[in-house]
Amino acid sequence: MQLREKIIKSLFAFAMGLAGSQYLLAEVSDFSCGSLNNPYGPYDYRSDKDKLDIVEGAHLTPEVLNLTRGKTSAIGGDIDYTLRAFPNHHLALMAMVRLGEKQRLIKPVGARYSVECYLYRANRFRSDDAMVKMIYANFLAKNKRGAEAIKLLDEAVELGVENSNLYYNMGLIYLDLKEYEKALNYAHQAYRLGFPLPGLRDRLRKAQKWRDPMTSPSQE
Repeated sequence: MQLREKIIKSLFAFAMGLAGSQYLLAEVSDFSCGSLNNPYGPYDYRSDKDKLDIVEGAHLTPEVLNLTRGKTSAIGGDIDYTLRAFPNHHLALMAMVRLGEKQRLIKPVGARYSVECYLYRANRFRSDDAMVKMIYANFLAKNKRGAEAIKLLDEAVELGVENSNLYYNMGLIYLDLKEYEKALNYAHQAYRLGFPLPGLRDRLRKAQKWRDPMTSPSQE
């Protein structure tokens, strides 16, 4: 479990800090992104924990998550298997995004669908998963689709989930979109909940947009 937590933290730090090199985007729709029906599942990553081990042990190894080596096929194939069994698997979604960035491909080697299709499928599968919306919004923001990213972030906020990882990465996305007050708001919420990384605060300070939580705009 400790190894898993380390992988989660490192993936969040890496995935949300990508420079965002852009590649052509594929069409996404219920038809083009395929049915959610699957021989195993589909299961909810948040609640069906008893079904996770068999999939992660066979396909989502640390090497796959780090994009260094596939387990049963190409890396994209192992991530694809995971995302068909657990369409909203947060770590697998981030790994697929990173694989697309690394390979500069709409559809990574071994994947059944485009990168965006996996994000679309996850959001279609569980529209109440705020983390999926945040991961998808990050992808859209990095690909210069700010209006769509903000719409997904607004949907995530409406779900009312309190999570320091979610707030921190939402702050980073809003900062990339130059929505400074929203970035500051989510930075405050992330740090209030104990998020340990100073990167968002440092970037806001560099942009001269940081204020301590109790400081009014007139005192900036």
